[in-house]
Amino acid sequence: MVYTLHGIRLLHPIPSVCYRGSDRRSVVAASRRCSFDRRFLGGMSTYESVSPSLIVAAKEKVVVVSGSQRDGGVSSTDQLEALDEDSKILEGEETLDEEQDDETSEITSAVLVEDVAVIEEETLPDLVISKESEAVQQTSISPPGAGQRIYEIDPLLGNHRQHLEYRYSHYKKMRESIDKYEGGLEAFSRGYEKFGFTRSETGVTYREWAPGAKSASLIGDFNSWNPNADVMTRNEFGVWEIFLPNNADGSPPIPHGSRVKIRMDTPSGIKDSIPAWIKFSVQAPGEIPYNGIYYDPPEEEKYVFQHPRPKKPKSLRIYEAHVGMSSTEPMINTYANFRDDVLPRIKKLGYNAVQLMAIQEHSYYASFGYHVTNFFAPSSRCGTPDDLKSMIDKAHELGLVVLMDIVHSHSSNNTLDGLNMFDGTDSHYFHSGERGYHWMWDSRLFNYGHWEVLRYLLSNARWWLDEYKFDGFRFDGVTSMMYTHHGLQVAFTGNYNEYFGLATDVDAVVYLMLVNDLIHGLFPEAISIGEDVSGMPTFCIPVQDGGVGFDYRLHMAVADKWIELLKLRDEDWKMGDIIHTLTNRRWSEKCVSYAESHDQALVGDKTIAFWLMDKDMYEFMALDRPSTPRIDRGIALHKMIRLITMGLGGEGYLNFMGNEFGHPEWIDFPRADQRLPDGRFIPGNGNSFDKCRRRFDLGDADYLRYRGLQEFDQAMQHLEGAHNFMTSQHQYISRKHEEERVIIFEREDLVFVFNFHWYNSYSDYRVGCLHPGMYKIALDSDDPLFGGFGRLDHDAEYFTFEGSHDNRPRSFMVYAPARTVVVYKLIRDDTPATVAK
Repeated sequence: MVYTLHGIRLLHPIPSVCYRGSDRRSVVAASRRCSFDRRFLGGMSTYESVSPSLIVAAKEKVVVVSGSQRDGGVSSTDQLEALDEDSKILEGEETLDEEQDDETSEITSAVLVEDVAVIEEETLPDLVISKESEAVQQTSISPPGAGQRIYEIDPLLGNHRQHLEYRYSHYKKMRESIDKYEGGLEAFSRGYEKFGFTRSETGVTYREWAPGAKSASLIGDFNSWNPNADVMTRNEFGVWEIFLPNNADGSPPIPHGSRVKIRMDTPSGIKDSIPAWIKFSVQAPGEIPYNGIYYDPPEEEKYVFQHPRPKKPKSLRIYEAHVGMSSTEPMINTYANFRDDVLPRIKKLGYNAVQLMAIQEHSYYASFGYHVTNFFAPSSRCGTPDDLKSMIDKAHELGLVVLMDIVHSHSSNNTLDGLNMFDGTDSHYFHSGERGYHWMWDSRLFNYGHWEVLRYLLSNARWWLDEYKFDGFRFDGVTSMMYTHHGLQVAFTGNYNEYFGLATDVDAVVYLMLVNDLIHGLFPEAISIGEDVSGMPTFCIPVQDGGVGFDYRLHMAVADKWIELLKLRDEDWKMGDIIHTLTNRRWSEKCVSYAESHDQALVGDKTIAFWLMDKDMYEFMALDRPSTPRIDRGIALHKMIRLITMGLGGEGYLNFMGNEFGHPEWIDFPRADQRLPDGRFIPGNGNSFDKCRRRFDLGDADYLRYRGLQEFDQAMQHLEGAHNFMTSQHQYISRKHEEERVIIFEREDLVFVFNFHWYNSYSDYRVGCLHPGMYKIALDSDDPLFGGFGRLDHDAEYFTFEGSHDNRPRSFMVYAPARTVVVYKLIRDDTPATVAK
């Protein structure tokens, strides 16, 4: 049987071998296992720990790492100390001399005692790279700074100087070692030019780091899956390699689009694996595991970027999107359709950035892309790598920054098509034993203290920025990375002892510092956002100043606060509580806030619209029938909640696709019935895509009330685009009145007036302000266009008069209807102000 995917010609079936001893079922079960969303449910694992002692030869030296040592984790600090004691590992003809220049150091040598990978010097393949890529390779990443400014920014950190100084010295030691042995972060992060498949004029070289394997061979369609045809050789550092010369006619030895795997004899048995550095993988019809694809199209078929990257926005307005579920039809959408249909919508709505979920290949669709199996491969469900490039290029043409939701916090537990047990040991890319397993997410946890793990992850970040022209990342699950307890069953109170102690995974924090160094050093306009719920101090302070180096932190507490309030009566909402949650963030550390994200849209949870309007959404959203009090309340508060979150919550704002118009359906990925290992039965949904799509047609329908919510969100985004009020240096909250339920604040030359009262409207309401002159309405949630009642005259002019009010030097009078927000804009026409009597 032959089947195709956008020109990829695949043969079927594939002879496959994957055993763990004599029990093949356990491995197949691992590949088939389904787990619910990682944030809510964690199924029981069928993972079987294999932690034998591992013996690694490095020249004449033999290093024995016992299982007990690995359970505790071998840090890169210990490894570097071992290196200092035995520098012979780095000497000799097969390793880099520390005096080599940058050109010869392009071929890298890994230098840690554990599972060391060394690649001999060779001529790099002729790479077709853009001028930007050439410029990036010439970039010199700034050396580490003193790391002392954090104590000026936050004097309380002085009480934890010992921990922070240790952390920074560890980071500096890693930077120095990378510079010494790898030629710097720039060269170190191009591991994809040495590992995996690399093409040269004379043929194809394939390399894989698998120190636990006893033998290895490259198999695929090109050699009829014959394991004896292309046997690989292993160097003393665990790197397997084979060179395949071109065919006699000059054609490549492996055809573009053909399937490839590596067959290894491992401590767990014979197994076929997708190469760890594979650039594309596809699931064949009727098969469970994915197949690695050798992706190297002819030059004339490769997508060439046409448009430069947009400049980094002053304030971020992020549209969080999932390409697969972005169709109005019950289907998996494509990169091409997203490019043509969704990107123009995002631009029209007024967002300046799109954050893409589920880009890295993941065999389980319902994982939302968070159980990554192939880190360098874009998801084939939506198209080819060139389709993704075309989509990103279109976004750049529209002036949209493209961020990727990148997952470096954990990896899929799959053994057939993922990294788990890749070389037959559980400690290859991950910590062994319990430390290497996330019990709630049912996934594997990286060992950030291992040199080859650093190479793999740093190269992965570089790959997406350089090859696909992403403009930055939202790093998922950073809280899990930074603490050995992973933030599970821990309530962070803000006590600094919670952040700087034995529970902190310093290796992971140092990795985050290194990857931010890499991102900002090579791509100065790139953006890095970290998903951290703990409130780690220094998180968004530059690395050279002693921080972790992110540009933004996701302000996750805001969404939780809204859900908490929506469970209460309106009478129980506290204005001060709302203000505190929105503004409670670290000075000089930027945040991206959101009222709701994809988390709240999942089945089992509720969106804000559903909390507010519940089942009435299904019957009373048509304009040709009467509304209900629940619908009126819901529409009013939906707009207010979103604007106050944008106005006070941070320097960036995020919305998950469809929520701008109050999408009525939850997200329920197609799933079959499931029987858990403990015997429990979980019914599926018949593998239906009905609830795994976005009904954009509802927001566009002028006969539905959803249209008003969408129009308001669009007006809100364009208002911020015109004034950049999220990043304004001028912010003053002049009123938070509990009895009146009124909140008033200033941003830039705008005055925001929120009246959360459920029935009280206020005439001649005095609003304090800073600037004199005339104000006019810039945005009114009560506008009929937005589903409001039209109680305000938009042609009215509001003149200030002198006299202190709410600690402001002047004020003006307004009408503040119940459950509305009105934004007033200063018109700078030098209108003289009258003096208050």
